[in-house]
Amino acid sequence: MKENTDYIFTSKGNKILIETLLKDSRSSFGEAFTQARKRAGLSQVELARLAGVDRSNLTRFENGKYNPSLEIMVKIAGAMGKRMVISLEDEKCDKTEPSPNVT
Repeated sequence: MKENTDYIFTSKGNKILIETLLKDSRSSFGEAFTQARKRAGLSQVELARLAGVDRSNLTRFENGKYNPSLEIMVKIAGAMGKRMVISLEDEKCDKTEPSPNVT
């Protein structure tokens, strides 16, 4: 198995493994969408049908194991009557974290 050795550097010069950032981002986005779906009172089956996406992909997305395109995320948000808002935040504890919002 090939070890991922791709890094980025923060504005403070700290090295961060890209795979760690991706995993954290997928988890954050999936959790935000899961919470929005549950607040909307929708099952995964219902939301997938409304959004026109495969339920298994929606499940993997909510579990942080799938990286959907922006188009798919917009479709899913729209099917819940929401819009996506993406913001960037200042670094915290030398770790950049995405701030996904589904409003």
